[in-house]
Amino acid sequence: GQPFYAVFNLEMTHESQIRRRPHVWVHDPAKVGIPPYHPDNEDTRHEWAQYHDKITEMDTRAGELLRELETAGLAPDTVVFFFGDNGPGLPRIKRDGYNAGLHVPLIVHLPERWKSLAAGWWKPGGEGNRLIEFVDLAPTMLSIAGAKPPAHFQGRAFLGPHTRPGPAFLHGMMDRMGERYDFIRTVRNQRYVYLRNYMPHRPHGQHGDYTFQTPMTRAWKAQYDAGQLRPPQTGYWEPKEPEELYDLHNDPHEVNNLAASPAHRAVLRTFRAALRRHQLRIRDTGFLPENELLERSRGTTPYAMAQDRGKYPLERILPAAELAASRDAGALPRLMRLAADRDSAVRYWALMGFLIRGREAVTGARPLLLGSLSDNAPAVRIVAAEALARYGADADAATAADTLAALCDPRANTLTVVIQAMNALDEAGARAKPAIAKLQKLPKQDPGAGSRYPNLYPVLLQWLLAKLP
Repeated sequence: GQPFYAVFNLEMTHESQIRRRPHVWVHDPAKVGIPPYHPDNEDTRHEWAQYHDKITEMDTRAGELLRELETAGLAPDTVVFFFGDNGPGLPRIKRDGYNAGLHVPLIVHLPERWKSLAAGWWKPGGEGNRLIEFVDLAPTMLSIAGAKPPAHFQGRAFLGPHTRPGPAFLHGMMDRMGERYDFIRTVRNQRYVYLRNYMPHRPHGQHGDYTFQTPMTRAWKAQYDAGQLRPPQTGYWEPKEPEELYDLHNDPHEVNNLAASPAHRAVLRTFRAALRRHQLRIRDTGFLPENELLERSRGTTPYAMAQDRGKYPLERILPAAELAASRDAGALPRLMRLAADRDSAVRYWALMGFLIRGREAVTGARPLLLGSLSDNAPAVRIVAAEALARYGADADAATAADTLAALCDPRANTLTVVIQAMNALDEAGARAKPAIAKLQKLPKQDPGAGSRYPNLYPVLLQWLLAKLP
């Protein structure tokens, strides 16, 4: 007898269900469409077909919920939103910056009684051309209820009396996923999508314990390691370009990177500028290593900390990160100067710049990197150690591996420091073997992780102990 707001989460299309076996396929795996970046093998076909089967299950359940509204006589009064939370739970889609993973379905039904809530972009029974993102949902819900959204909301209402014009761009992001660190920001409009990879030395396809529980992920990586694949099926496992630009009209699968195309220089500049404006406007905190984000936010919130330009000088950190990720060989003198900055996040990105550029840059910065192994910021020590462990002389690599092993101990370091150090050891590969004796003595569980991230440390430790010997 009174207004209600209800949310139903339909989980049958979750990635954990796509890989569940045994499964009797309804959709024929032999007939399913495969995107060009996925290898055409049995596991790929099985999981794409199973995903379509699960979509059918989801549609059936959604229909049951709509019939409940009709049976209760509430359908004429109820506005219905139907949307997904990410693209298919498959590699290179979920947990990545590509449009394939960020573009989700959104269907909104306004009953006749509430058609007045529609805005100019609305096309009953059709597809609207407005750009919408998740931050728009909260102000929209308030607007259709008649309440004016607070001014500090980032999103814009797209229905109701407080509808605002749609944005020119949508913004997406990727940071740590499970136990693996990456840092990607994305921008798209109606036609193009732009990815800025701030850690281009890391592949999109880092090893994640949960992701590799999917059979097609393991099969894909095995084919790549065996040299059985060709582009575009290889790029997922290789270092990234600093920037990626795709024309979604002509290249919906995002396989033809236009970032280096002379014909698209103006487009690239437009998206770069849009990203930078957005990052400065929202005070994007991703430029802080995770442990520093937590430390600088101690006693307050990341949002409040980021508004304090003394605690978070983003206007200086952002250019350092852009320079580091650019792979511009001429940037080395500037990176050397930034490595002496008073702010640890600037130093972190300066050293990241040497790591990203590889052996020659690391060799040229050897004294700086060795000195940074004793920096007071753990994140700076970790980047310096990874650079030396991967590209330094044998003696320097052994020293760096020892530094990282000490930072992997959860009894002496925070979980975020431990995870970052373990990722660096993993990237060092066989050159991290001097650390194995210390790793073997570490506790098998994190004594201080609590219930939120209980698996990150043991998963990485188990992976390293199996990989390094």
